Amino acid sequence: MEYRDAGVDIDAAEESLRRIRDRVRSTFGPHVVTDLGAFGGVSRIPGADPDLLLVASVDGVGTKLKVASRLGRFDTVGEDLVNHCGNDIGVHGAEPLFFLDYVGMGKLDPAVVESLVEGMARACRASGCALIGGETAEMPGVYVPPDFDLVGAIVGVVRREAFVDGSSLAPGDKLLGFPSTGLHTNGYSLARRILFDAAGMSPDAEVTAGLTVGEALLAVHRSYLPVLRSLRGVMKGAAHITGGGIPGNLVRILPEGVAARVDVGAWPTPALFRLLRERGNVGMEEMYRAFNMGIGLIVGVDAAHVEEARERTGGEAIVVGELTAGERTVHLEGETRW
Repeated sequence: MEYRDAGVDIDAAEESLRRIRDRVRSTFGPHVVTDLGAFGGVSRIPGADPDLLLVASVDGVGTKLKVASRLGRFDTVGEDLVNHCGNDIGVHGAEPLFFLDYVGMGKLDPAVVESLVEGMARACRASGCALIGGETAEMPGVYVPPDFDLVGAIVGVVRREAFVDGSSLAPGDKLLGFPSTGLHTNGYSLARRILFDAAGMSPDAEVTAGLTVGEALLAVHRSYLPVLRSLRGVMKGAAHITGGGIPGNLVRILPEGVAARVDVGAWPTPALFRLLRERGNVGMEEMYRAFNMGIGLIVGVDAAHVEEARERTGGEAIVVGELTAGERTVHLEGETRW
């Protein structure tokens, strides 16, 4: 089974980006710092301190919402939303300032909205971010109950000297990986197709002893802000591993002439991913393209700073690869360790 079989076409998304790139660039003024493809959009503030940069990101939770609806629990996806957006600006060294949300429903359910906002508020408090507003839209005929949509936007700030974009990464640098807490907010269309539709599993079925399918699928998207804050000064580039997996996200921070080699046997892959591969008969290339495979953040550091980085992160950092000279691409090597 492939992601496309579940209705999600990554190639179509990349083609869409290719088609709109010039139109988007045509709106850029001299205050825009980054091009399309960065994890966060970066802009100076016209008329203000030129070394002060705003970093913004917008994202959704995707079809993880279908799992939340099926299990009747909605606060965790509110956390997911904030953490996903926070990670996307955190990889640039930014501190979150404020967050905005959008909830679209066919028929407004105040209890669901309350639960969603409770999760968002919990994550905002944890990250030091203010939930300053949002929009709740009731749109019958567009959203059919119990389906709804959840989207959020975040804005953060970083000084120019602390801004991180991967441009200083070079051959010889090491790649440090940090474990995910599950699927995070990507690959759910394929996961649901495999586990619920093809395999006929219930949310109460076990993945491993003491862990049900429902619990594994609703595990909160980890916030990496504490890790990213601890690595300031040694972090040369960081990739949040979301849609497109390790190959599709790590390449986004590589400078021209730099390639990445990732040893997929450097970390133990969680049981949920093995279950998805076996029950869905998914090829390994597709697994690494659709899912994070147990690594939700990869940070590039100078080889001389590996031990310091490990100490700063409580020994959690795993050396998962290195950078080499070559075409700007990501090579997955080794054997997956289940």
